[in-house]
Amino acid sequence: MHDLAKVCEESARLAGKVLLDWRGRFLVQEKGRFDLVTEADVAAQKAIHGHIRASFPEHGFLGEEDTGAGNFENLPQQGYCWVVDPLDGTTNYVHGLKNYCTSVALCLDREVIVGAVFAPESNDCYTAIRNQGAWLNGDPIQVSGIQSLSESLVACGFAPGVTADSVEARVFLDLLDRTQSIRRLGSAALNLCYVAAGQLDAYWALSVKPWDVAAGLLVVAESGGILSAPEGGTVDLQHPRLISASTEALRQELSQIIRCHWPK
Repeated sequence: MHDLAKVCEESARLAGKVLLDWRGRFLVQEKGRFDLVTEADVAAQKAIHGHIRASFPEHGFLGEEDTGAGNFENLPQQGYCWVVDPLDGTTNYVHGLKNYCTSVALCLDREVIVGAVFAPESNDCYTAIRNQGAWLNGDPIQVSGIQSLSESLVACGFAPGVTADSVEARVFLDLLDRTQSIRRLGSAALNLCYVAAGQLDAYWALSVKPWDVAAGLLVVAESGGILSAPEGGTVDLQHPRLISASTEALRQELSQIIRCHWPK
């Protein structure tokens, strides 16, 4: 397991170096409205893929920038498969905002067993191994323990092109006066890691992809955090909608608010 985790972290750090090298010299394309892809994304994914292939050539690989990687059904039911987002927070990266990262996870039979999320600008690397713990730059991390929204700092995630009448927008407005403060930071993977390290108390997202959250979900789980679908039950990694919270009490309070705005 530690050999797998070592390659996972190395791959995330290698991609982070690629992203730093590409700053200021890339072209930008739109995958969809408000959904950007850069040459840096593609170069970072190639670096990850090459490093993993050199160590584990028999493993499967699912990256955000793969042609036809539109959904998680491409992940094999059995065996090892790496799930990779070479650049989570592309819009931040394009605008020079430093809150972006690379996310690398390894699944065995569709269960995440190791993960690494690396933020190149801060040189922070969040890692986790199933049933063994979570770490920030090698030091163990744990969630904050906050019990209520009134005491919490919460992050949210919006879909590209979100509209004012969307569920995400309505929940966001409802939470404004229920929390100490609320943030939209632009990186699902880092939001999850911030919860794991106690820097955020909760995070919710209704429109993310498996590669956005695979590594971060493991980091949260191994740091003592609570994860669920907004309506309760486990997070479906194939079609992730999620709440991540420091405590069950906080998760329940957030879940109740989201469900109030859910289409009946």
